[in-house]
Amino acid sequence: MKKIIFISMLSAFTSILMANGASIYASKCASCHGAHGEKSALEKSKVIAGEDEGTLIKKIQGYKCGILNQYGMGGAMKNMVKGLDDSSIKEIANYISKLKQ
Repeated sequence: MKKIIFISMLSAFTSILMANGASIYASKCASCHGAHGEKSALEKSKVIAGEDEGTLIKKIQGYKCGILNQYGMGGAMKNMVKGLDDSSIKEIANYISKLKQ
């Protein structure tokens, strides 16, 4: 019984994280990367849907710190992610990693 409760709680927690990741994605990313991460942002970047979560975290942190400038989009990306804390970065990276191309 305890195992069932634990699994249910874990599932609910994961759903909450995904919902928050989806919300952040919709407000910060979808306008350039597409609703499902399927677009090349401003026809410059790669499609991000399904990218590895760890890689996404590193990239977002790099943009936030101003040390990453892939595709010449460092300034724009820094502005988009500047308000994200580590938890939000993890949530959005997790969400994007689950998107299908």
